[in-house]
Amino acid sequence: MLNRSYTSRRELEQHTFSPIVTLVVPVLAILLQSFLPRPFPRFAILDLPLIVVLFFAVSRRSPIAGTLTGAIIGLLQDALTNQPIGVNGMAKSAIGYTAASIGLQVDVESPLTRIVITFGFSLVNSVLLFLIDHRLLGLSGFHLLWAHELIRATANTVVAIPIFFLLDRTKRID
Repeated sequence: MLNRSYTSRRELEQHTFSPIVTLVVPVLAILLQSFLPRPFPRFAILDLPLIVVLFFAVSRRSPIAGTLTGAIIGLLQDALTNQPIGVNGMAKSAIGYTAASIGLQVDVESPLTRIVITFGFSLVNSVLLFLIDHRLLGLSGFHLLWAHELIRATANTVVAIPIFFLLDRTKRID
């Protein structure tokens, strides 16, 4: 006879991380994002903090935790770059919330889903940054070049997949 389980998917697959991983991985991503493009300008196309926000948001499957993770990482990223404080914080908190909400509904462990999520949210991040800079702050010097944003999304996706597999090894199941 078929037994039905009333345990939600979120309860079955919610992951936690050790405090060291929770602190070191985002700080390392932010530092690399801030300092690596100076000697190697081609690395400016990557958004390592976005990749970390996506990973932690979909792994934890908690919209509140995703929002807080995105806000903290985004604000720290703003502090180390020449962006106005709060721009990346707002964009990454919205992405963290949305990614965690999607993680509740979709199998985010499959590589294809991770590719689609990373590519899509990389484009969403670019649009959010544009809207915040252009509409909210009234900065006219920021323009979207869609070909460049597609290349950026592809580069972020190519880099994110191996990072996701490495970070999968740090998961602890509750």
